[in-house]
Amino acid sequence: MDAKYDALFTPWKIGNVEIKNRIVMCPMGGTSLFGWFELTGCGFDQEAAKLFLERANNNVGLIIPGIAPLRDTFWGKWLWQNPKMFEELKVFMDEIHKTGAKLFIQLTAGMGRSWAITEMIGQLHKNKFTRAIVKPVIDTSHELASPSPQPARWAPDIICPEMTKEQIHEIIEAFAKTARLCKDAGVDGVEVHAVHEGYLLDQFAIEFFNKRTDEYGGSFENRYRFAAEVVRAIKKACGEDFPVSLRYSVESKLKGFAEGIVPGENAKELGRDMEESQRAARYLQDAGYDMLNADNGTYDSWYWAHPPMYMPQNCNLEDVAHIKKFVDIPVVCAGRMEPDVAAAAIAEGKIDGMGVARQFLADPQWVTKLIEDRLEDIRPCICCHSGCFNFSSSKGHYNTQDLSDTMGLARCAINAQTMQSKKHYIKPARKVKNIAVVGGGIGGMEAALVLAKRGHRVTLYEKTDKLGGVFIAAAAPSFKEKDRALIAWYRRELTKYPITVRLNTEVTDIAALGADEVIIATGATANRIPVPGIDKGIQAIDFLLGNQEVGENVTIIGGGLTGCEIAYELYLQGKHPTIVEMMDDLVVTPGICLANTSFLRDFFKANSVPVHLETRLCEVLDDGVMVQGKDAAPFKIDADSVILSTGYKPSPLAEKAKHVHVIGDACKVGNLRSVIWQAWDVCMKL
Repeated sequence: MDAKYDALFTPWKIGNVEIKNRIVMCPMGGTSLFGWFELTGCGFDQEAAKLFLERANNNVGLIIPGIAPLRDTFWGKWLWQNPKMFEELKVFMDEIHKTGAKLFIQLTAGMGRSWAITEMIGQLHKNKFTRAIVKPVIDTSHELASPSPQPARWAPDIICPEMTKEQIHEIIEAFAKTARLCKDAGVDGVEVHAVHEGYLLDQFAIEFFNKRTDEYGGSFENRYRFAAEVVRAIKKACGEDFPVSLRYSVESKLKGFAEGIVPGENAKELGRDMEESQRAARYLQDAGYDMLNADNGTYDSWYWAHPPMYMPQNCNLEDVAHIKKFVDIPVVCAGRMEPDVAAAAIAEGKIDGMGVARQFLADPQWVTKLIEDRLEDIRPCICCHSGCFNFSSSKGHYNTQDLSDTMGLARCAINAQTMQSKKHYIKPARKVKNIAVVGGGIGGMEAALVLAKRGHRVTLYEKTDKLGGVFIAAAAPSFKEKDRALIAWYRRELTKYPITVRLNTEVTDIAALGADEVIIATGATANRIPVPGIDKGIQAIDFLLGNQEVGENVTIIGGGLTGCEIAYELYLQGKHPTIVEMMDDLVVTPGICLANTSFLRDFFKANSVPVHLETRLCEVLDDGVMVQGKDAAPFKIDADSVILSTGYKPSPLAEKAKHVHVIGDACKVGNLRSVIWQAWDVCMKL
């Protein structure tokens, strides 16, 4: 191992508990050992247990599973009322401890205004009659209960009810009882998901959200009273030596309801600013917390706590390192952390641990590979949130994530096996076949790897001189360094298996391939809008590949994800982009995480990038475009260049047949997740 990583592999202590190294697997939604929906009757989550045990066997120091709400989302049963769950937890802890890793259970009081309410649940809640009918199954008023009446983050037309003091005291008691059961089950400590990310206890701490006039609102001490009483109750139940970590947002990065402060923006902090945070960190330490597991943000600035690829790497390190100066307890920093940067910060005493989350989903062995000097073998997380947390929302819509996705968080777009071990696994083929894969994009490469691992003889055909397909263009922007690393990872992986790769080979007749089975992964082609002058526009892929240069003032037609990313890249290059979009919001496609899309919306607003919504293209001119707004009045936008980002349509070489299988965008235009998961679904059956 390179000596620059040495500091990551030194022991440290949280209270009296020694951790073997400084790498902390941070909590993620969907990885609760008690199940994501916390249905206590469903039992201990064996899929999550398998996930953690594999990571524990691959040299992680401390594991913190995803949040375990103290009270079931459904049926309203308290977690401490299910002793069987903790009996199973005890058996699991024995297995974890054999690996040398430690594990804390993260407990949460709830989400309050940040509850990711769906449109169906929202409609049930807004009607008093239906709200009463569904209350025994799901008490929406309890789930939405907040410090004060205020709009819900995901449903601004719903006003959250004020939490009662009786409810507060019930939650404090539940923290203590549940923590005691965790301790008795052999858990090494608990983490309170409190003053973090705009969840319920954070809403109490932030004056912008907390307008109470009782002892839980108003003054600094009153606003932080809830979190302080929680740790005191846990310590009383479990003893002073039982470690209690606090998930902590240093700054809220809050500009207003559903609006965050983007990096570099000079805006007034309406939430917890650094001055208050310095005081709060010390106050919470003195209340009894033994560690701060820290980053930044709320659900209004979700991209700080869930940084997409647009956020700088190590985006929270400066703020977290600053707050460490004001406490005596260990401080962990999370947020696109790089191992070399984290190691240097630990060596310099700026932080005590490196928090990592989604990289553990992309590659469970990444720590082992780091130790073994196999960095090129690490499959990189690309911060897409497509499989792990694709809660999505746009104007006029609540959380539009599909229910099956909501029930299966913490999966991974680029690692189909993560949290899906019963669905996606490698099983030797019953009969070895000669299989041709046509198309060397991500889908084709994933298919080739799955087939080769199963024992088939695979030939991969690519018509260009390099593998990667359209993802080469998608990975071109300056902020897509992890995408480019993923392409490189695929190219290297293919060399490890007996896969024949034929570049510069365009297939026109699949019958001539002489294969037993053929996988068609030929991708999609760009849509063409039938408007005058369309040939004067530049296709998005040509811009991304550098085939055509653009001027200083650039109009992008299409405000979906690709169009917005192009506009963001142009801004970073110092150019002046303008976005034209027919819909009433940017990026309305379900399944694209709000952490990603809200960054783009906030960035364009903060930096005065012109965005024309509900506007359609009428004509492409030599010096701009003619467009028509929702008032039907045409107007001109001056531009040196026009980039067309208006979607794609499947372009299969051949149609699906008995021995012909069409995958990825050639089947249905989707994203990296749909491409990779479909490759598994098809190739496991061959």
